[in-house]
Amino acid sequence: MSRRGLAAVSSVLDQAASSATNILVLVLAARLSSASGFADFSMVYVTFSVLLGLNMAYVGQTVVLEKAEDRLGAVCRSGLVFTAAASAAVGAVLVVVGLALPGAGGRAFLALGLVLPLVLVQDGLRYCFSALRTPERALAADALRLACVVAALLLQPEGASAGRLVLVWGVSALPALALGLLLLRPYVRGAAADLRPYLRRGHLGQRFVVEFAVGNGSSQLAVLGLGLFATPLAVGALRGATTLFGPLNVLFNSANAFGPPVVGRASGKRGVVRLTLLMGGVLAVLGAGWGAVLYALPEGVGRQLLGDTWGAASALLPATGAQYAVMGLGTCALLTLRVLNPKATLSLQVVFSLLSVALLLGGYVLWDVAGAAWGLAAGSALKAAAAWLRVSRVPAPTPAPVTTAA
Repeated sequence: MSRRGLAAVSSVLDQAASSATNILVLVLAARLSSASGFADFSMVYVTFSVLLGLNMAYVGQTVVLEKAEDRLGAVCRSGLVFTAAASAAVGAVLVVVGLALPGAGGRAFLALGLVLPLVLVQDGLRYCFSALRTPERALAADALRLACVVAALLLQPEGASAGRLVLVWGVSALPALALGLLLLRPYVRGAAADLRPYLRRGHLGQRFVVEFAVGNGSSQLAVLGLGLFATPLAVGALRGATTLFGPLNVLFNSANAFGPPVVGRASGKRGVVRLTLLMGGVLAVLGAGWGAVLYALPEGVGRQLLGDTWGAASALLPATGAQYAVMGLGTCALLTLRVLNPKATLSLQVVFSLLSVALLLGGYVLWDVAGAAWGLAAGSALKAAAAWLRVSRVPAPTPAPVTTAA
């Protein structure tokens, strides 16, 4: 296998290991917790997911886009130092919030504040290794992370509190963090950290944060807000249902990461659209089929997966399956636009992500948590339809003029 092929395989496997970690953490937490305990854990994990995405957008994406070979060491060191400092500051705020909130939920947020720098810096190493074109090193660290967190959670007693589970989950990142820093050391030795670019107005990460906030963070924050004005049990049910679709998230993320170079080689707009429609159709069928398989699971098997949360989550599987089916089509429509007209995606993300939040909250008001799930599905369907409509309006590229020798 060529070096390029090995790097692509390592990147896919690393994404799979990272996604598997998130899936198994939620599955094991659900099995160990009561329904109310998993709801508290889910509230904290949604908060972490938002912070993780913000750090990826503000720091990770700018690290990956660095092209100057002689600056990569300094850029990686600077990104990790900034992540450590920023996560420590945010962690301190979460500690204060946790102390102010009563009960088990407050202790869970307190625990997140204590471990946040460990988990964010460990995740940030992935982007450094990607920029350095050594994804196999990221895979080694993330595989260790997966093994450690699963082993640590399996050792916890049934009925463990959300705060304890959050602490165990966070501290279990230490071996992977140590390995990742050791593997990175040869590339950053002698490089100085410079935090000024991250504090400067106009930093490229600010644009990526906006795209993340409207494209991904808005729905996460809406689910979090749902638990604030409704009930944390709704968050646990929604989170439990979407957790079961984790394998599809791996496929969607891989399509976004490796799709543009492949699709870009297609011949003209027609070739690009034909290829992405095929990809979207395959992902849609997989989403619907996976939802049908999950819905047909016997209750005993479902409880083995999600514990007490299975009862509430299983009722949402038809809506979540429909959502993932149309998300497959929408993902490939946005991929098409990135190839044909990259500037066309931001407005779609803003309008239809906010619409999805409104549909989620409106669905809850009209039809409880099932309505919230169907609201998310409707929002994803509308975004996919609008994205393909925008694709149809993108003009075909003008062929380059043919010149002949005199």
